[in-house]
Amino acid sequence: MEYSGNGRRVPGDVPGLVRQADLVRQLAQLKQEIGQLQEAVVSHAVVDQAIGVVISLGKFSPEQGFEVLRTVSQRTNTKLRKVAGLIVNWPGGGPLPDALHKALEQALTDVRAP
Repeated sequence: MEYSGNGRRVPGDVPGLVRQADLVRQLAQLKQEIGQLQEAVVSHAVVDQAIGVVISLGKFSPEQGFEVLRTVSQRTNTKLRKVAGLIVNWPGGGPLPDALHKALEQALTDVRAP
């Protein structure tokens, strides 16, 4: 315990409060990480589904299906998970923007022609 020149206690960190503040900070960080992991799991599932759609379109291997998605993403400057979501919804009548459709057709052609 620290004292000032007049004998009064100088406020300082109270060990229990410091630990509690650290725990609160860690809890907030863990909650954020859990949210990111949950989002990653959902994104991964959608990408896997889109690979399945591409595989069925071109009779490709899973690796080739992923390459098509990656190529479309790069050519259209669209995040992979967004491309995947659009492609997953497309067979059921979901919209597929023209630029993405053209990039998909080109990517399918590129993978077919080794």
